[in-house]
Amino acid sequence: MDRILNARYLGLVPYGDAFELQQRLVRKRAEGAIPDTLILLQHPPVLTIGRFRGERDIIASPRTLAREGIAVFRTNRGGSVTYHGPGQLIGYPILNLKDLNLGVRNYVWKLEEVIISLLRRFHVTGERHPDYPGVWVGGEKICSIGIHVSRGITMHGFAFNVDTDLHHFSYIKPCGMTDKRMTSLTKVMKRPVAVEEVLKPILGCFSEVFSVTCVLEDGAVSTIPARR
Repeated sequence: MDRILNARYLGLVPYGDAFELQQRLVRKRAEGAIPDTLILLQHPPVLTIGRFRGERDIIASPRTLAREGIAVFRTNRGGSVTYHGPGQLIGYPILNLKDLNLGVRNYVWKLEEVIISLLRRFHVTGERHPDYPGVWVGGEKICSIGIHVSRGITMHGFAFNVDTDLHHFSYIKPCGMTDKRMTSLTKVMKRPVAVEEVLKPILGCFSEVFSVTCVLEDGAVSTIPARR
């Protein structure tokens, strides 16, 4: 029997609301009240700070951030500071790693593999970096990964730059990096790419990499089911 993963695309959601939603889903998943779930969405402009560090990696002044309408939110994921905004596809997998027989490192590897497989569908070569989690294209970072695991249940996940305002990354040292640049699928493809254009492909990649069948909230099933 195929393992089912419920997927939802919520559109533009404030970070605080999405954080509270994740916490509720984590509790329900730990209780066995819901199956594994993948939340896909976008955020209004926001900087999120990891649980151990991050403030020192914000370059812009509070006044500049306020002028640009960029909120700041401290969260419980790993890593330093990163930027989220419209045009960036956020994925929050709420998964039971024990049920999937995955350790944390292998889980992060699989998240990277989802994005690498997605890029391949756009004829773009994505790569890992030995020192930083995430996915890179031509030496520039296109996807950031930061997770939190409690009682074997995951939250947070990946932030994939589809058509993101890359200028906003200049206000921080993204993920603590001082000598690396960010990119987006729009920049790489040299044409506008909408977030909605990657939704179906990313569900297919998630299905393939995690050996699950992604079922959208409206009942539509991903084109790639779990491996037999």
